Amino acid sequence: MAYHSGRQFLQIPGPSNTPERVLRAMSSPTIDHRGPEFGRLSLEVLEGLKGVFKTAGRVVIFPCSGTGAWESALVNTLSPGDKVLMFNTGQFATLWEALAGKLGIVAESVPTDWRRGADPDVIEQKLAEDKSHSIKAVCVVHNETSTGVTSRIADVRKAMDRAKHPALLLVDTISSLASIDFRHDEWGVDVTIAGSQKGLMLPPGLGFNAISDKALAASKTAKLQKAYWEWGPMIAQNAKGYYPYTPATHLLYGLHEALNMLNEEGLENVFARHKRHSEATRRAVRAWGLEIVAVDPREYSDSVTAVFTPTGYSADELRQVVLDRFNMPLGTGLGRVQNKVFRIGHLGDFNDLMLAGTLAGVEMGLEIAGIPHNQGGVAAALDYITETHKQAFSAVRA
Repeated sequence: MAYHSGRQFLQIPGPSNTPERVLRAMSSPTIDHRGPEFGRLSLEVLEGLKGVFKTAGRVVIFPCSGTGAWESALVNTLSPGDKVLMFNTGQFATLWEALAGKLGIVAESVPTDWRRGADPDVIEQKLAEDKSHSIKAVCVVHNETSTGVTSRIADVRKAMDRAKHPALLLVDTISSLASIDFRHDEWGVDVTIAGSQKGLMLPPGLGFNAISDKALAASKTAKLQKAYWEWGPMIAQNAKGYYPYTPATHLLYGLHEALNMLNEEGLENVFARHKRHSEATRRAVRAWGLEIVAVDPREYSDSVTAVFTPTGYSADELRQVVLDRFNMPLGTGLGRVQNKVFRIGHLGDFNDLMLAGTLAGVEMGLEIAGIPHNQGGVAAALDYITETHKQAFSAVRA
């Protein structure tokens, strides 16, 4: 393969760029994962995660991908034959639903056009109709990575409360945690599912469950088979900073440093940065004359923007051009939008100049690939970013 000078511009919506500080932390020497030094570090990590999930409750960490965290959430709270309400908002919602079926859970799937999130009104209606309380959980993907659509979890909780239904609320935040505002306790989420490789700025390999008291109580009677994924032994060992089996020690070193970085920036500043980048990206897309997948402004994602190529033009060909010419991977279309959509990831360890380079690569790629578009997308994005900084600068001087 030909050598590409400079660093690869990784602009997929996860795994995201891993910062140097995290990489250096992960290169630390191996220590005894049952010794006091590791126990102290682990307790700091477990406590620090509560701030990211915005919970006073328990967070458990598994050595796994997000798929494992999905399974853990289900097997600890449900029994064979239980019914759950799911929304088919994109490829990852589809995969979670398929996993539930393999476990013996009956998923009532609400179809969507993949351009909208979970509808709180539909949730309220279906739960109100469920007089026998046969629905044991509502499962929602907060940020659907395949489409760039963010469901309104606070409104989902309000809808469940209006229906006065006891179902658990299980939420996938794999591509939103530490990028988009999420409030486990305030929004009454029972299990929040997350992974290490996106907003937390780590390589893949850690899965998380944040657990409410209601979910923990449900785990005492849940009958689905579990061994590796069982919360009980994890929670018991975590009390002193340890795990029932060998943890992913070096990823935990990296997580410790990533939490330090998030706290140094401040979560609200992290969310504001992601909002700035997502709005700038959408302005670029509109200036190009292309179409964003998400149709409801309330559901625009702050971590990934999915974009349709014009009918008859290959999104995969565009991605290949951008990769070959500029060493910049873009996210592929998944499932029913394969080859129709490309995705721009703008999450994690990411700044304004990186976004400028990303959008420049896309704009040049559109021209090289011969895809009909207007010029000026990069300029529109930079005008917006510059104006936000001017306003911030003026506020400081005032």
